Amino acid sequence: MFINSVITLIIISIILEIYLFFNFRKFIKNKFFIWSNVLAWIAVLCNFGYNLVFFDRNVGQTQTTMWATGLFMLFGFPRLILFIFFLIQDIFRGLGWFVNRIANRQSEEDSYLPSRRKFVMISGLTVASIPFFSLIYGMTLGKYNFKVIKKKLVYQRLPKSFDGFKVLHITDIHSGSLDNREKIEYAIDLINQQEFDILLFTGDIVNNFHWEMEKWYDVFSKIKQAPYGNFAVLGNHDYGEYSDWKTEEEKQENFEKIKAIFPKIGMKLLLNESRFITKNNEKIALIGVQNWGTRFKKLGDIDLASRQVNFDDFKIVMSHDPSHWNEIIKNHPKHYDLTLSGHTHGMQLGIEVPKIGLRWSPAQYIYPQWAGFYDFEGKIINVNRGFGYHFYPGRVGVWPEITLIELKSV
Repeated sequence: MFINSVITLIIISIILEIYLFFNFRKFIKNKFFIWSNVLAWIAVLCNFGYNLVFFDRNVGQTQTTMWATGLFMLFGFPRLILFIFFLIQDIFRGLGWFVNRIANRQSEEDSYLPSRRKFVMISGLTVASIPFFSLIYGMTLGKYNFKVIKKKLVYQRLPKSFDGFKVLHITDIHSGSLDNREKIEYAIDLINQQEFDILLFTGDIVNNFHWEMEKWYDVFSKIKQAPYGNFAVLGNHDYGEYSDWKTEEEKQENFEKIKAIFPKIGMKLLLNESRFITKNNEKIALIGVQNWGTRFKKLGDIDLASRQVNFDDFKIVMSHDPSHWNEIIKNHPKHYDLTLSGHTHGMQLGIEVPKIGLRWSPAQYIYPQWAGFYDFEGKIINVNRGFGYHFYPGRVGVWPEITLIELKSV
């Protein structure tokens, strides 16, 4: 099924390229330019198709496979935009021809078509240049354009002793994708510059294999210890589901070694369990569940994790996939005050301009809560956009995130 989808995508890309070729040929006389452009796209398609069709699940995602995807997007998106421009032009041209034939008029198309087509091409190229240069930026600088997002959340249920309590939230490191030590060290320094009482990591420490983290231990172990602890939960990528294992024992061994990563970098892993954070004889509950998602593994058990927690306790839930909050947690009778998630990455692609309220990403068509803060009857979720990246080796408009949340009591 997967291979058939890849082949279908490549066939469609070739058909679109033939259509664009005949459109460009009408006013670009330089054959070398036209054919070099076509051959470059064929090379990108072959590279992309080869890396997907012969993807080795026992090795997992590599820099080669990610860059094959990145180059496909880099050259494919502008072509799609040009196709749309030319298609609209040809539709109107066809409608004009049809109306003229019905009215038995002679078309004046020949006198204005060349200049109009040139205008369409220039307009299309101008618009197509936006994703082209954006994707270049995303694959070079954007994926490490770390942003610290600060947010105050006010609760009536929060104990007075925790007024001003600061939570640092990070997620989705995806260590197997990272490729720039200096930039990651900068991000760790950025984390350590923040003043926080507790640090919470919500899953996907690796892409699939425990050894992806080996060269990063000395970097991530530099994350400072928060006064009330550094805690973590697992994400869908931390279970080794995206590989073909020779035996179930081999898969379990990988999983145990992934769990062993967290104490090495100073984090306590919560597996469907809770902890009470105490301050001045008052307490809040921290609840960490395993992954639960509508499209992925459902090991998270909020009832098991919070069996020692009461309704009146102020509760912070760590759950990797925001669909867990949307489907179960937000309507749960125990009233979970704050949920921290990740997983979506905001699709690593979108437009966010907070000053004018502009927010768009393809992720919103999959996840109702795809990035940022959402409130349902006083129960809030933060969907962190993620620290690392996966599949596409970059970020455009949805930047890697470090979230600092200050809890306020009224």
